[in-house]
Amino acid sequence: MATLQKIRSKGPLLVIVIGLALFAFIAGDAWKIFEPHQNSTQVGVVDGEKLSAQDFQNMVEEQRQVQELLYGRQLSDNDLTLLRDRVWETYVSYTLIKNQAEKLGLTVTDDEIANMIQEGTSPLLSQTPFVNPQTRMFDKSILEAFVSQAPQEQAALIMSVTEKQLKQMLLFTKYQALVLKSMISNPVAAENAFNGRINETDVMLAMLPYSSIADSTISVSDSEIKDLYNKRKEQYRNYVETRDIRYIDYVVTPSEADRQQTLEEVTESSLDLKKDNNNYASIVRSAGSTVSFVNVPATKRGFPADIALRLDSVKVGEVYGPYYNQSDDSFNAFKLLSKQNAPDSIQFRQIQIVAATPAEMTRLSDSIATAIKAGADFAELAQKYNGTNGEAQWVASAQYEGQALDPTYAKVFSALNEMNVKEVRNLDLGQGNLILQVTDRKGMTTKYTAAVVKRPVEFSRDTYNSAYNKISQYLAANNNYDDFVKNAEDNGFRVLEMNQFRSDAHLVAGIQGTREALKWVYDADVKEVSPLYDCGNGDHLLIVALAGINEEGYTPVD
Repeated sequence: MATLQKIRSKGPLLVIVIGLALFAFIAGDAWKIFEPHQNSTQVGVVDGEKLSAQDFQNMVEEQRQVQELLYGRQLSDNDLTLLRDRVWETYVSYTLIKNQAEKLGLTVTDDEIANMIQEGTSPLLSQTPFVNPQTRMFDKSILEAFVSQAPQEQAALIMSVTEKQLKQMLLFTKYQALVLKSMISNPVAAENAFNGRINETDVMLAMLPYSSIADSTISVSDSEIKDLYNKRKEQYRNYVETRDIRYIDYVVTPSEADRQQTLEEVTESSLDLKKDNNNYASIVRSAGSTVSFVNVPATKRGFPADIALRLDSVKVGEVYGPYYNQSDDSFNAFKLLSKQNAPDSIQFRQIQIVAATPAEMTRLSDSIATAIKAGADFAELAQKYNGTNGEAQWVASAQYEGQALDPTYAKVFSALNEMNVKEVRNLDLGQGNLILQVTDRKGMTTKYTAAVVKRPVEFSRDTYNSAYNKISQYLAANNNYDDFVKNAEDNGFRVLEMNQFRSDAHLVAGIQGTREALKWVYDADVKEVSPLYDCGNGDHLLIVALAGINEEGYTPVD
């Protein structure tokens, strides 16, 4: 009680201190982790606790492994940059809260974590892949199924990280609740709130726009600027060293010849689509389409918007296009293969059958399917052959539409769309058989199967080489700072500026793939001009010049 009273008496101060502490550490120290020329084995100090580079890297690696396991894909460089930021900010926040919580006796027990997982109501759990598509809520059974099928080491890692994150979040919630509940009203605030509700005021307002005052009639002295600077000096404080840069970002764009070439190739693909064959996957793949061919019925939301708008105006078996779509700068053609009424959500249950030989697998799966059709208990057979109860699960069209599906999954989803309620099918998936039974269907809607060729217009190698040669020649002739800035416009380039540039921005000028340019900015001398960097998605040619260095401290009044 005495502790609570002590907190209550200093409630507002605590909130301000916590806010300033978080800001100071995140805004001030976080950049050091990513400083390109950081040679120290220590990446930061939070509330007196030192964090080594190795420990930080271990935390990032743990999170990376979990993310890739859960979502089934490798993280890109940009994903890893965001992940490092998130790991650092989480570490800072948790360390600050943890140290204060220990002084107050606030803890999080293993039982509390187990209850959170059991109840499944935590917002953190709702952000995982273990969400029921129908309820949009965390479903413990989906997590358990995933963990049971994953290798033991991977399952242990996922559970360990999930429990650790829940512990951090719950401790933060407890501490925040304690601080907020210690803040009580006072007579002055209560009186102001009361007066604000009951008092009314009539106001006559006259407005004079700044634009009505001629600039020539106003003079501002150096002393006035200095006085205002001194009043607002804290606004001009640099907590870390920053840099002022000038740069040319030359974006390579397709030529008219590139556009014509793309149109000709899509036209050729449209002629292939018109032929009556089942080789659509190969045609779409060979055309370099950004939309993969998936032989599974999908609603309109499973197709690009421009394709979806045209589906109902095309007959089954007809080819539409080629046509140009301005929104994504692409040429397109598609063939509508089918149009049918199918469920948007399907509930089903399954039994996976694996045997020593293909013949035994066929015999066993046929036997089980026949038994179920004759009225055998599905749950008992699932328990016998899978060790599960064969519980029904829902799948919604949105979970697989618009994705490049593995042929095995495509076969399963295609079957589910065709099956009636209580129907049983025995699917041969090559490595095993799958006994499927649909138990319910909802949201009957129109679904389409289409072979789509979508080709964004891209620049050719010749176009890129021409652009590269042009900017390379400019750099060679203007490799000192003054010439670089002065002669750009006459040569068809534009010099842009970015002041107060910080290394924790990660990207120079917001362009992807500029890590090397970022290193150069923090190694260069003032008035130095960089080499030419190929960045973005191979479509940006970047030159950077260092205009100035802003040391840590206050920006000079001038």
